[in-house]
Amino acid sequence: MAFTLNPISKFLWELPKEGDMLVPGRIYGDKEIIAMLLEDDRAGKEWNSLRQIYNVACLPGIQKYSLAMSDVHPGYGFVIGGVGAFDVQTGVISVAGVGFDINCGVRALRTTMTRRDFNEARKDHLGDELYRTVPAGVGSEGHLRLDLNTIDAAALGGAEFALAQGYGLPEDLEYIEERGKIANARPENVSDKAKKRQLKQLGTLGSGNHYLEVQYVEEIFDAAAAKAFGLHQDQVIIFVHCGSRAYGHQIGSDYLQTLEAAAKKYAIPIRERELVCAPFNSPEGQKYYTAVNCGINMAFANRQAITHLTRLAFERAVGLKPEEITTLYEIAHNTVKVERHNVDGQEKELVVHRKGSTRAFGPNRPEVPAAYRAVGQPVLIGGTMGTHSYILHGTDKTMSDTFGSACHGAGRLLSRHQASKQWRGTELAKELRAQGIIIKGHSLRGLAEEAPGSYKDVDRVVDAMYYEGIVNKVAKLKPMIVVKG
Repeated sequence: MAFTLNPISKFLWELPKEGDMLVPGRIYGDKEIIAMLLEDDRAGKEWNSLRQIYNVACLPGIQKYSLAMSDVHPGYGFVIGGVGAFDVQTGVISVAGVGFDINCGVRALRTTMTRRDFNEARKDHLGDELYRTVPAGVGSEGHLRLDLNTIDAAALGGAEFALAQGYGLPEDLEYIEERGKIANARPENVSDKAKKRQLKQLGTLGSGNHYLEVQYVEEIFDAAAAKAFGLHQDQVIIFVHCGSRAYGHQIGSDYLQTLEAAAKKYAIPIRERELVCAPFNSPEGQKYYTAVNCGINMAFANRQAITHLTRLAFERAVGLKPEEITTLYEIAHNTVKVERHNVDGQEKELVVHRKGSTRAFGPNRPEVPAAYRAVGQPVLIGGTMGTHSYILHGTDKTMSDTFGSACHGAGRLLSRHQASKQWRGTELAKELRAQGIIIKGHSLRGLAEEAPGSYKDVDRVVDAMYYEGIVNKVAKLKPMIVVKG
């Protein structure tokens, strides 16, 4: 079937309800982003965002819309950049709606330094120290070693667990989504294989699109919001982007079989095998949900440990004390959460899947730290080595239109294989250095796969959400140092 998209406004498009769809699809994006989706559909590509948005709209219990944010591109079952909210009583839970890198997320750290504190030699020195101190790359091993007892404690305690091991500052917890620990985690529902794969990986960046980036505030858009977030012009900011490592990946792999059997057992109509799911309140659904929560907590612990290592590297390289590097906020991607949202004038408890998208709650929600509550939750949008990152915040419209969700990054334009054929890591590092950006990579191929040109234009992706009122811009950041796996 060839899909048609109807414009709702300049940056919002609707996939009309037809066939087996229970709700329409809605997609945020400018004309170029939408044109790429339609072209993929016309070309009959196997991985097709519009087909995936359609398929999700057919799942039992889905509410209002099958949503795609402006960083949309095809993923496993759900699009990356996808949001699906399901009635807690009649709806389902799906591996595809979470993803395999459970709670891949971003922590933003403020510093008391400005870009004027750094010349090229000092940037190189700090880059080298971060590269040595923060383990990254395929097979990297962390300093915080676990055993089969302590790994369960990490899955239950999240960032609190890492803090108890001496990693970080107590005040960090106030500024992490869920305060760094989500409830309803049950380690007994996580396989020994997942646990064993994770024993040496806590406190590591990993590879792929994960990174540690030192940036500065290039532009302030909203002075009042920036003041609330503790931001000012030229301030040095750090982004840490990583997830639950092998632990989360194995949970996803393990539960594909469980949910495939459940979909057959409960006669759930699914349109492709990648969308296997279970009723949320079924035994199978609850086992997966409580395992995902373990993965969410593991990622919180991981970023807490990396934050500590980052502070150590800054102190060694430039003399900045740990307490001079404070947590602005940390957000999660790739999650499934039970939340209360308004649906057609009625407050309902929903199972909200955010796959490659992020929570972006608006003002006056109790989940937002008190210091930011009048403004709204900070939303952290990562760039791609040579491009800008953004700090945004959620709005009232976010709550009414997208279940409190927004985009999480630029979104891939080319596959990793295509990117590695088009760019060379050594040349890319030279080009970025010429722009004043120091790259420290553990893999030249990995650098090529993550070349800025392999992603959409992050400015356009953010603008689509901004002009629809889903987020408000606070600050734009420019990279100085990037450490990649």
